[in-house]
Amino acid sequence: MQVDIKTSGIRPIRQTFSHLARRFGGDVPATRYQEATFDLQPTVNFHYRPLWQPQYELYDARRTAIVMQDWYAFRDPRHYYYGVYVQTRARQQDVQENNFEFIDRRGMLRNAGEEDRARLARFLVPMRHYEWGANMNNCFSVAYGYGAAITQAAQYQTMDRLGLAQYVTRIGLLLDGNATGVLDRAREGWLHDPCWQGIRECMEELFVTADWFEVLLAQDFLFDGLVYPTAMTGLDQTLLPQAASGYALATEFARTWYEENVRWVDASLRIAVAESEANASLLKGWIEHWLPKLVTALRPWADAAFGDQAEEVVANAAAELTTRAQRAGIALDLPAAATRQEVTA
Repeated sequence: MQVDIKTSGIRPIRQTFSHLARRFGGDVPATRYQEATFDLQPTVNFHYRPLWQPQYELYDARRTAIVMQDWYAFRDPRHYYYGVYVQTRARQQDVQENNFEFIDRRGMLRNAGEEDRARLARFLVPMRHYEWGANMNNCFSVAYGYGAAITQAAQYQTMDRLGLAQYVTRIGLLLDGNATGVLDRAREGWLHDPCWQGIRECMEELFVTADWFEVLLAQDFLFDGLVYPTAMTGLDQTLLPQAASGYALATEFARTWYEENVRWVDASLRIAVAESEANASLLKGWIEHWLPKLVTALRPWADAAFGDQAEEVVANAAAELTTRAQRAGIALDLPAAATRQEVTA
């Protein structure tokens, strides 16, 4: 008996969703990122107003002074939607877990010199509280932001920041043979050590800042732009080789994450600036308000961590932020003293 298998092509009636066809034009297949991002946020038929802010709708573009004709202009250059984001972070987590296992097996931090372990315990482990604060600030932007294109990326930020806090916690455990003493002392340091109080004060001020886009700018562009080049990538210059190697392996995810995150943050800033002169002027004012304040907050930490090199380390980080702002279309009018030494906030 002969069996003939016949095939026939079935052309779908539509290639994409109608709202994507209206946005991008034509009945052409959409990417997964487009399907999982654009026009997802509800815009009508809200059944109540927030009782604590009845002047706003549940989703309301007026919650920030930034004005956009299309809030979906904030496209993530990484094209992260949930599937790609989870797969990427899973691969990175596997690498980081291997790093931690290697550090633990070789005792690279546990058996490091007492002075180096003390430096990491004082100047790095309290960063777990900074990361928790960054999580809170991004949660605020997710809760009150407008447009799924930017709030989706901010939501991934919130999850990343909790993961980073956990990784810093792991470093504390590795320093102390999985005992929690270092973590307890780090909490006390965050609350009482003079070198952390300016950073904590700025973090708490962001907690009560009302404009969600200003919070996003101050946290993810300015605060991280100062903290990561110093605390996460600069401390190895002050450590002996064994501790420096363990530190580098332990913070590898944080370094690669920051480099990747800069792409999204800078792209968002550039899009907001290009929208209008009013946006550019507002963002310029926010940066000129927060940058000197954050530099001042970081200086006691840098002085304690880097000594005579502190001014150069902080100035380099501030200069890089100024360069990134210029690339986004913002020319800052800040005196040199505002980024090189303590100023009155």
